[in-house]
Amino acid sequence: MRPDSLGVCFPRGYQADMTRPIRILGIDPGLRRTGWGIVEIAGNRLGFLGCGSVTTDERDALAARLLAIHDGLMRILDQFRPDEAAVEATFVNKDAKATLKLGQARGIAMVVPARAGVPVAEYAPNLIKKSIVGAGHGDKAQVRMMIGVLLPKSDPQSDDAADALAIAVTHAHHRQSVILKVAAR
Repeated sequence: MRPDSLGVCFPRGYQADMTRPIRILGIDPGLRRTGWGIVEIAGNRLGFLGCGSVTTDERDALAARLLAIHDGLMRILDQFRPDEAAVEATFVNKDAKATLKLGQARGIAMVVPARAGVPVAEYAPNLIKKSIVGAGHGDKAQVRMMIGVLLPKSDPQSDDAADALAIAVTHAHHRQSVILKVAAR
C-alpha cells in the first residue's frame, strides 16, 4: 500500500473499474460507536446496501474495545465485500485524551479495509457536510435528513450510521477525481 498526497491508500497495481457497480464502505470512527454504511454506485445511480454501528462496552479495557471495532468491521467487509472505503479525518478537540482514543479507533477503521486490499480515502468533516448538506457546518439532523433524501431506502438507526453513509456518499461523489489524480502521478 502506498498513500498518495490526498491521503488515499491504494494497493500496488490497483486499477479502478469504472464500468461495473462499485461498493463503497463509509466509516465514522469512534471508540463508543463506529458507524458504518455501504452504498453502491453504478454510473450516476447511488444505491443503499446497509448501515449500522459497531458498539463497544465502556467498561472493557481499551485493547478489548479496539478489538471489538476490528472484529465488527471485519464482519462488515466479509458480508458486503466493498471495493473502496472512506473514513472521516480526525479533528482535534480540546480534550487530548479523547482525541488520542478517537485516533486509535480511527487507526483500526483504516487498517481493517487496507489489510483486506480495499483502498481507503479520507475526507475532512467539513467537506463531508458540504457535500451532503451544502454547507461545511451543517448539524447532524441536517445530515440525517439529506441522507434520507439521497438514499430513500436507508433508515440509519443512529447518527453514527447516518454519518458513515454521508462519508460513503461523499466518496462516491469525489472518487473519480481522487482516482484520476492518483493515476496522473
